[in-house]
Amino acid sequence: MEGTHTEHLVHRIATIRDRVETGMDRREFLRTLVTGGYALGVAGALGVDDFLAAEDGEVPIVTAYVRADPDDPWSLEERTRSVPAEWYASVQKALELNELLSRTAFTGYLGSAVVPGSYDSGTATVSVGISSDPSSFRETFDRLFEDISLDIETIGDVDDIEDGGPQDIEPRLVDSVSSDDVPSGVACETADSIATLGPVMYDPDSEQEFFVTAEHAFEGGADPSGDRLSLPVDGSDSVELGSVSHAHPAEDVAAIKPEGRVQPSTAIDTPSPSRVRGQLTRLGLADLIARNEELEKVGAVTGHTRGKIQGIDAVTCFTDNFCRHGQIRWGGEMDLTDGDSGSVSYYSDPQGDDEDVLIAGFNNARTWWPGQSYVWGVGAYRLTENYGYHF
Repeated sequence: MEGTHTEHLVHRIATIRDRVETGMDRREFLRTLVTGGYALGVAGALGVDDFLAAEDGEVPIVTAYVRADPDDPWSLEERTRSVPAEWYASVQKALELNELLSRTAFTGYLGSAVVPGSYDSGTATVSVGISSDPSSFRETFDRLFEDISLDIETIGDVDDIEDGGPQDIEPRLVDSVSSDDVPSGVACETADSIATLGPVMYDPDSEQEFFVTAEHAFEGGADPSGDRLSLPVDGSDSVELGSVSHAHPAEDVAAIKPEGRVQPSTAIDTPSPSRVRGQLTRLGLADLIARNEELEKVGAVTGHTRGKIQGIDAVTCFTDNFCRHGQIRWGGEMDLTDGDSGSVSYYSDPQGDDEDVLIAGFNNARTWWPGQSYVWGVGAYRLTENYGYHF
């Protein structure tokens, strides 16, 4: 039975995209489609239409969605980059395998992530965390992953690992609220705890602008029927920001509808002036890893930090009774502490103005188990795919 299930998974991952390899030009690829019984119209469904539009040996990918007009949140345009076809094929296959792996839900699975290699290497790795002896899964993994590298790490019983409990924190508060908006990266407050305020998040369906922060800052879960968010002000009374409009526990994001004078802002309280201009895609994050780039964040407690991206499209099953999908792993465990949840990770826009940044995702937690060290939280692309939200 197990062998049949494994062969079914192997069959599912043997897509036509696996034929995108070094040396295959478009003419050969078209012959492959025809001789394989595929009509050209199914190229989009196979995820290879971008290959057909590329120069030989390269694939154009969408790395970000950026506003053509900084003041118009609905003027998003695609930002593209050409990448080696071999690297693209490896990353796409690793993404597919990682998704299938998370769906098998085998006993001992704690999470996994895709780690693209450099462009020169043309490779990608799937990093897997399990709680039991990997030898029992090795044959299945080897058949599933074939030419994709697999990094398996055994992690102790997470239920027995303590995270240290609450800590005394001194969050960064705004000095005053003299304008109609406040930057993100400063402390916000629920009835239960302190978190970090994120930049304005847009819902294109309703054309609504939201304040955002971590959903877990609301004890018992954010409740749209009554929970509210406020802005503590240094030496003054707190300012009411609004009430919870949407709660997304799996993504750990709460969207707050503004109900007062203060409105959400595109600014982040960074060391130098900043303005959110758009957001990175899944493949945009993969591109940053391939080029050894870093992400940054500003938390209400730890302030400004930066670090390498350790994995994308990660699945995290260390907490709660469900797994969290579409996660980003980056930096180290010292880059986040209590009160920083709700902050965003970002990357300076290389094609924008000096102050422009692109959002990577939220920061919701850090590792507390031995052997691994990173910050994790949901990618902005995941929120767009599931709910349409964008930055």
